[in-house]
Amino acid sequence: MADSLFDILQRKDFSEPPEIAAIKGYIQEHFHAGSEVLPREHEIIIVVTSASLASTLRCRSANQQTSGFSDRLIYKTTSLVSLE
Repeated sequence: MADSLFDILQRKDFSEPPEIAAIKGYIQEHFHAGSEVLPREHEIIIVVTSASLASTLRCRSANQQTSGFSDRLIYKTTSLVSLE
């Protein structure tokens, strides 16, 4: 017999992946800024409200040869939404 939608969703793990939590925590700890981190299949999109913050993060990730992420990091900015 087929499971109900409630049963399927009850077994699903909705917790944040550790990579996403690590990126958000790093940005909050070092820059005191909010961020939105969107995981995709082979990339991680990091959205912040400041272009200068996005550039700083891009430079820091380029300087770290072993960032621990195999996915491509993409940095975007937005001024439409408060991310904090």
